[in-house]
Amino acid sequence: MNIVITGASQGIGYATAIELAQKGGNTILCIARNGHNLEKLQNEVAKINPASTVIPVVYDLTKLCQGTEDIGSIIRKHIDKVDILINNAGLLYAKPLTELTYEQISSMLEVNYLAPILLIKLLIPLMDAGSHVVNISSMGGFQGSVKFPGLSVYASSKAALASVTENLAEEFKSTGIAFNCLALGATDTEMLRNAFPGYKAPLTAQEMASFIAYFAQNGNRFFNGKILPVSVSTP
Repeated sequence: MNIVITGASQGIGYATAIELAQKGGNTILCIARNGHNLEKLQNEVAKINPASTVIPVVYDLTKLCQGTEDIGSIIRKHIDKVDILINNAGLLYAKPLTELTYEQISSMLEVNYLAPILLIKLLIPLMDAGSHVVNISSMGGFQGSVKFPGLSVYASSKAALASVTENLAEEFKSTGIAFNCLALGATDTEMLRNAFPGYKAPLTAQEMASFIAYFAQNGNRFFNGKILPVSVSTP
């Protein structure tokens, strides 16, 4: 099985790659900006399960938002088919709207919303019936959930990612490709610790990654076009 994960150099993305490597002979193409951590991930997977392979791709996804589509050709050099795409990369500046710079607002919209859409656009030709696109959103962007000061742009960009998931499921329903969105609750990651100093998250990155890995491989049997909250707490 060929799997593409963005934001795989740390946190939930890194742990999800480990989980998927343990579950069989998967080829996992991992996209992130931190080449050192991707190399560490590659070596760790080689020890855990030699039947699985990690392909590290050092790439800044905001380049897609500047009209550069070279990531498509980079991916095609390594794999000719995508069974699972996990749009996990995320960016958060936890500040009131009036304190955010234009660049910070733009970067959050690019990483959290626009880049996933453009990556899906590039990889759809490599997907067949039975493929699964999993967009990682946040409970902050889940309609009706509790909202917190300083997260307005981040939360709304994640809400947009959830909405486009529903729309793409309808747009591509004749192809047999499934699109689902997981709205993650509080998980012990560097991003959460920065946003909520002193808060003790109920789930580790490894625990959340275990669920994401299972859902990515099996969730499309039961869901399509759905936004699923994955949370046991507030935040």
